[in-house]
Amino acid sequence: MKKSNKDAFIIGLALFAMFFGSGNLIFPPYLGKAAGSKYFISIIGFIMTGVGLPLMGILACAKINGTFKDMSLRVGKVFSIIATTSIVLAIGPMLAIPRTAATTYELSVHPIFPNVGIVPSIIIYFIINLAFVLKPSSIVDNIGKILTPILLLLLLTIIVKGVISPIGTIVNTNFQHVFSNSLIEGYQTMDAIASVIFASIVLSSVKDKGYTKTSDIIKMTSISGIVAVIGLGVIYGGLMYLGSQTSSIIPGDIGKTALVTEIVKRILGYSGNLFLGAAVALACLTTSIGLTSSAAKYFEGLSKDKLSYRTNSIIITIWSILMATMGVDKIVVLSGPILQILYPIVIVLVILTLLGVNNNSVISATVYTTLIISILDNMAPLGIHIKFIENFISLIPLSKIGFVWVIPSIIAFIISYLYANMKKAQI
Repeated sequence: MKKSNKDAFIIGLALFAMFFGSGNLIFPPYLGKAAGSKYFISIIGFIMTGVGLPLMGILACAKINGTFKDMSLRVGKVFSIIATTSIVLAIGPMLAIPRTAATTYELSVHPIFPNVGIVPSIIIYFIINLAFVLKPSSIVDNIGKILTPILLLLLLTIIVKGVISPIGTIVNTNFQHVFSNSLIEGYQTMDAIASVIFASIVLSSVKDKGYTKTSDIIKMTSISGIVAVIGLGVIYGGLMYLGSQTSSIIPGDIGKTALVTEIVKRILGYSGNLFLGAAVALACLTTSIGLTSSAAKYFEGLSKDKLSYRTNSIIITIWSILMATMGVDKIVVLSGPILQILYPIVIVLVILTLLGVNNNSVISATVYTTLIISILDNMAPLGIHIKFIENFISLIPLSKIGFVWVIPSIIAFIISYLYANMKKAQI
């Protein structure tokens, strides 16, 4: 095997591990259950935003040899700080970190110890988490490296057995707006917004292997991305297919984690849930430790060392405990409107970067239009109802399927681009 191909494969596995957060496995089965016989369209939509967008984010960062902070600085310094902080909060104490703890409780603790309450379980989880955050250890990295292959092998076993011996008949569920709903569900992985924050880790891996030219970095990242996409496509697609088999046999009001538990029990029995629960618990913990540490370092830098790493870690832990006790499904509901505001901004900045747009006024006009429309569209889900705004949003194309920002963003880009070129010609 050529050195470049071997390097690309190794980096691709690292990308797979980064994008495949253990908590993400709860979304494909639930979406598959809702989609029923339309599961294949759902797989395509979910993978586009759950896998394709993160890859585009990494490629955009590779192109500018930077991260989201560098991309967003072209809009303005204040915008960059607010947007970057919002993303760090989302993949940190607001959503992602609490979700790892809640997922651990619902998939790993409750099925085995049903008498243990969520609050003591969450507190113990975060005490362990904080201990490793305050005193980093190579043990965590080693556990992560060992657990990813084990969890992957276990999931592949479940998928293959579920394909060979289906647990139920796939039926038509009359699921509406299949493709657009699947695209939006892919937001819940939070991988696209995480990719532009942690891109430096991937780019450093590429450079450490001797690839320093921008063209070589993009090429290696692209090949590595294909490896990650194939791996995630198989796992997400397989889990969604298993979920589609449950439409006729499992009640519609079942929770996301409960559905995963039920599927595994029907395929591998009670012992299967024991193994899955143990793997998920440790994988969630390693993810949580990494996210907590990254967020604490970010806020230490943002405050110019006025808030220490230790103080930030403790604050993040306390807030995460409060959020985690809500449970997975409530966290997912809360994350919906937040992600539908953050994701469009990231998508637009990534696309403009990949297109090579360098005019800051064009970038600013397009991004601010995207932000304003996304905020207006999500006021109602956040509990703020203003009739004339809701009426205005309903008139914009694609508003019914969750992509109201697309047309206004394109219009803003075209107008600002033409104006910038006209102004340039006059000068």
